[in-house]
Amino acid sequence: MHPVTINRRAFLAGSGLSLGSAALNLLLADSKQAGERPAYLLPKAKAKRVIFLCMAGGPSHLETFDYKPKLDEMNGQPMPESFTKGQPIAQLQGQKLKVQGHLTKFKKYGASGQFVSDFLPWTAKMVDEIAIMRSMVTEQINHDPAHTFMNTGTAINGRPSMGAWVNYGLGSSSKDLPGFVVMTSVGGRNPQPIASRQWGAGFLPSRHQGVEFNSAGDPVHYVRNPAGTTKETQGELVDAITALDHHRNKIIKDPETATRIAAYEMAFRMQTSVPELMDVSKEPKHVLDMYGAKPGDGSFASNCLLARRLAERGVRFIHLYHRGWDHHGGLVQYMNKCCGLTDKPTWALIQDLKQRGMLDDTLVIWGGEFGRTPMFQGKGGAGRDHHVKGFSMWMAGGGVKGGVGYGATDELGYHAEEDVVNVRDMHATMLHQLGINSERFSVKHQGLDMRLTGVEKARVVKDILL
Repeated sequence: MHPVTINRRAFLAGSGLSLGSAALNLLLADSKQAGERPAYLLPKAKAKRVIFLCMAGGPSHLETFDYKPKLDEMNGQPMPESFTKGQPIAQLQGQKLKVQGHLTKFKKYGASGQFVSDFLPWTAKMVDEIAIMRSMVTEQINHDPAHTFMNTGTAINGRPSMGAWVNYGLGSSSKDLPGFVVMTSVGGRNPQPIASRQWGAGFLPSRHQGVEFNSAGDPVHYVRNPAGTTKETQGELVDAITALDHHRNKIIKDPETATRIAAYEMAFRMQTSVPELMDVSKEPKHVLDMYGAKPGDGSFASNCLLARRLAERGVRFIHLYHRGWDHHGGLVQYMNKCCGLTDKPTWALIQDLKQRGMLDDTLVIWGGEFGRTPMFQGKGGAGRDHHVKGFSMWMAGGGVKGGVGYGATDELGYHAEEDVVNVRDMHATMLHQLGINSERFSVKHQGLDMRLTGVEKARVVKDILL
């Protein structure tokens, strides 16, 4: 026996991070040997991949999709205490609350007659292709824990992100790219930081975590060989390290060593695949113009174009963050800026996928970590505070009905009161479209069957599905 095969500290650390994933890997191996499908897989999947468009900071549902005439009628009046008593409020806690009417106009669009605000003229053009959920609720009122809840199904740090869960459950269909890719862009008011743990793997094997791509400069750190190093010599180095890791893993049998082997091999393949992926100069001019993308500018528009290219190449989960939606004040100014940067590219992504026959099996999700209050907050002009009791998100493609409005908030847009959709329900619906039964998709960790959707029963929102 190797003298450093294992010790108490290594065992405790490894058991916390790896035994659960090892158990599922054994289950999958047994299923494959028996010619069976894993128990969590449904008979049929409608979507092969997910593109999640995260409007980080919390876009106002009351200036996007949730039209409330009563809000305008009561503009400037005291907010009725019956709505707010005992409710969580972020920065307005303890202040005199007054109603803030809509800060833009709404119109009905499409054959479905869905209300969309004037801030989103391009989304209005495709309203018959999206399902708007106007009754979303979440459980965390500040940005970082709200992102953590949106991305992992819990506010507890260190849990697997939804992209990692999907990558783990289905694997990647790309040999040359990671199964989970993340890109960020900035533009708007007070762009909140996004921690890399938001796309972490938690207690799942680390190879399933998101890989952040840069849309400006080198796409991935150290993806290029240093001066004087050829592809051949780099390949020899990777082969040598892989052989040593295989040899050591025969003794130690650590799942993370297998992850390291896979990471070296993937990194080597990415040295060829990533530069080609990120070079959009060969895209036709009309495609670049449709998105409003300028190669290498790091914009949301460029990231949307890259998301389509990633989807074409088999990446399973693509997460785009646009930071700048935290509109405590100056809401009109910054909504114009944020929507100006994101609205047309979002429309272009949907149209591009549709034209290429990819929208049917690509699930696109749009939304932020929470909404904004019906009450006024003034910091540099009228704004709104964080709000968790009712907000809007939408889905498109991947077996989702178009032209659907689902759920509703009360007359002031405060409480979701009709067909309430918790973030965990959104997760369950996403997994369902990918062919995964969320109730059966679990990993044993610290003695518990851990799920993306948590221990409470999460429902699939079937009314928005084809």
